[in-house]
Amino acid sequence: MTSELIAGDAAADDRPAVIPAESVIRRDAIGRAAEAVVIPLGALIVSLLLFGVFVAFAGINPLDLYSAMVLGSFGSWFSVQNTLTLASPLVLTALCTALPAQAGLMVIGGEGAFVIGGLAAIAVGLPLSTAAPPALVQLGMAIAGMAAGGAWIAFAGALRHWRGVNETISTLLLTYIGIAVLNHMVEGVMRDPASLNKPATHALPNADMIGNIPGMDVHMGLIYGLIFCVIAYILFFHTTFGFAARMVGGNPRAARLAGLAVGRIVMIVTTLAGAAGGLAGMVEVAAVQGRASATLAAGYGYTGILVAFIARQNPLAVIPVAILFGGINASGGLLQRRLDLPDASVLVLQGIIFVVILASETLFGRFKIFRPKEN
Repeated sequence: MTSELIAGDAAADDRPAVIPAESVIRRDAIGRAAEAVVIPLGALIVSLLLFGVFVAFAGINPLDLYSAMVLGSFGSWFSVQNTLTLASPLVLTALCTALPAQAGLMVIGGEGAFVIGGLAAIAVGLPLSTAAPPALVQLGMAIAGMAAGGAWIAFAGALRHWRGVNETISTLLLTYIGIAVLNHMVEGVMRDPASLNKPATHALPNADMIGNIPGMDVHMGLIYGLIFCVIAYILFFHTTFGFAARMVGGNPRAARLAGLAVGRIVMIVTTLAGAAGGLAGMVEVAAVQGRASATLAAGYGYTGILVAFIARQNPLAVIPVAILFGGINASGGLLQRRLDLPDASVLVLQGIIFVVILASETLFGRFKIFRPKEN
């Protein structure tokens, strides 16, 4: 039997023609893809309008606000480079939430993996810097950051699978523990005696720092994030492992009945997610700050959760969404200088976006325009 269903001559016997099976599947896929773009985009527009109303009560023209945001994020080459720099950690921390979601896990511990990865990276990088070439120092730091971040989130995955502990709660609590460990280490055994008012570790030598992309004032961490996203997309959408992981996410009981090793899959996915967050922390240490301090906990992991939600947990969609949020963060300084708004006002916008995005989840599947019509 061919894959196309042919109903015969509808004009002759008044029977409606049947749509070919491939056509229905293709149109449904296109509709779902369009829905995944239109609804989050609409939610972003609504969020910006609500934020405009919010600042209007402060006596600021919303049009001036939007103009300043565009100018501060993409209005010049300097702004674009600043946006890409701020987007770099978000690309990786968003994967810390997006990848476990493929297996049905809601992980919100990207901030914990971020700070633990950065701390592990500097702990390995400083001893290596005295005897190894820069390439080896950076490689060692990357491995240490990914291993520490991967183990951090994998621990939550193990608690979820073998002890039934909710991964959302465990990863949130692990984030608090991770930040406490960071503060304890930089204020204790790893503290540089020269850092007085702001405790920090010893600085990484400039020769061992991650350099910039040629021709740009943007560090190579952005390239690391892009590569990680592409590899994650291929792994989860074009391999049998990815199909198995998504099957676990769709119906764990059916996955077990099909003979899938659910525990092994959960551990691999959470380890990969934590490795992405740990690599982001390593990049922040080796490309931006040059040392570990309390400022390492800058909220990139929390913003990454929002990026993952808007990207619908798609590793490739994470890239443009992270750039968008990098632009929002980059515009904060200009909003302060031109409109006399607090620099943290962009956090209000992020909060509005998060609430609206959550509310928009109820709209998926409700619009017939995104579904193929059956004739």
